[in-house]
Amino acid sequence: MNPSLVTRHTSLAVTLALTLFSASAVAQVGNDPTRPPSGFGAGGAEVDSADTGGGMVLQSVMISPTSKSAIIGGVTVKLGEKYGDAVLVKVAENEVVLKTGTTSQVLKLYPGVEKRDSAPPPAKPRRSKSGSKAVPAADGAASPG
Repeated sequence: MNPSLVTRHTSLAVTLALTLFSASAVAQVGNDPTRPPSGFGAGGAEVDSADTGGGMVLQSVMISPTSKSAIIGGVTVKLGEKYGDAVLVKVAENEVVLKTGTTSQVLKLYPGVEKRDSAPPPAKPRRSKSGSKAVPAADGAASPG
């Protein structure tokens, strides 16, 4: 075989390999659709620094019939136990209260989320005993039609 032909085939093979490798590397740099948006969960401006407890972060709450505890900054603290200088005095489903002397500090499990009551569902018209649809009366009550 001609040496120049071997050199040309070798350089063509190397170029092709590098092109395929760089294309796969570029494909891996693309956006991951399952990744949360940037800044998500980073405690942006909507989270008040008072809610984070000055560096203390409530990570989990455990409530059972016999005990209550919380994980604060990676440390499991039972109700009545100390966390630093504070005592855990209350454990609720979404927050805990730490007390230091006369000062109480509330740590929330979800600091940026406020719970609110939902509107009651609209009332459905009642059916009469005969199975026919009820017709609303003038006063708003349903009457058989």
